[in-house]
Amino acid sequence: MRNVFFLAVAVLFFSCSRTTNGHLSFYDANPEDGYNYPFFLFVPEGISAEKQLTLIVEPNNSGFVDDDFSKHQEKAERIAKLDFYIGNYLSINMNQPLLVPVFPRSRKDWQIYTHALDRDAMLQNGNSLERMDLQLIRMIDRAKLALNELGYELDEQIFMTGFSASGTFANRFTALHPDKVKAVSAGGINGLLILPYDSLQNVPLHYPLGVSDMDSLVNMDFQKSAFAATPQFLFMGALDDNDAIPYEDGYSIQERELVFRLLGKQMMPDRWENCIEIYQENGVNAVFKIYQGVEHEQTPEIKDEILEFFIRNLD
Repeated sequence: MRNVFFLAVAVLFFSCSRTTNGHLSFYDANPEDGYNYPFFLFVPEGISAEKQLTLIVEPNNSGFVDDDFSKHQEKAERIAKLDFYIGNYLSINMNQPLLVPVFPRSRKDWQIYTHALDRDAMLQNGNSLERMDLQLIRMIDRAKLALNELGYELDEQIFMTGFSASGTFANRFTALHPDKVKAVSAGGINGLLILPYDSLQNVPLHYPLGVSDMDSLVNMDFQKSAFAATPQFLFMGALDDNDAIPYEDGYSIQERELVFRLLGKQMMPDRWENCIEIYQENGVNAVFKIYQGVEHEQTPEIKDEILEFFIRNLD
């Protein structure tokens, strides 16, 4: 049975390679199917066709700008196949498939922080970056189709996880499409969450600080009830000083001023605690963690707690 599965994978996928703990497949970009960039699909050893599976998605985060797309692809491949990264770690320990997109992050267009799904990214129109959120959804659809053809049943919703820029991406994507997300974990996110508010202190909050203009961005109103109901695991290290707010690749000057004025210039603990309070006041179904003695990192303890969180939300 295992040999039949491997043969099917080799025939079906654009390219497939054996890893130390499963099989990694690469899908090229397919604009006709709605995605302009490739993605990786990791299938761990021991995956079962006897029960419904939930696709795990970890957005790629290169940690650098570069106009050489192959460098972003190489980093996305590492994220997909190495258990140092939380997506692969979850995939192996939960026996669930993993998808990692390969979105670029340009040096030339450095202000478009694609890997964090910032406002500049969401405003792209008429080019290959337009509606990255929908491109990711089309990638998810394609991965599910491939797994369905191999005899696996997939949950309609996904698990999403991310850290640092990809954690911010996960938080924002969940606000844009809460109906698509079964549960999400996000950490190392500058002590800042997208707020389920049109305004705060009578100040309009545009995406990604809030949701006042979401209808113009994604052609639908903010799904507040669905977002609040989505299980979320949100965390920061108490010693984390990796703050993206002061830098213009992630936030405009106007956004920075609003964050500092409304939520706090001090990332930890002030800004983070203010965001927690707002989420709790709005009944968001979230677990909040501050890890003492932890900097901008995902320790083994954090990874295990994220694993436990997703296992609780698997069925």
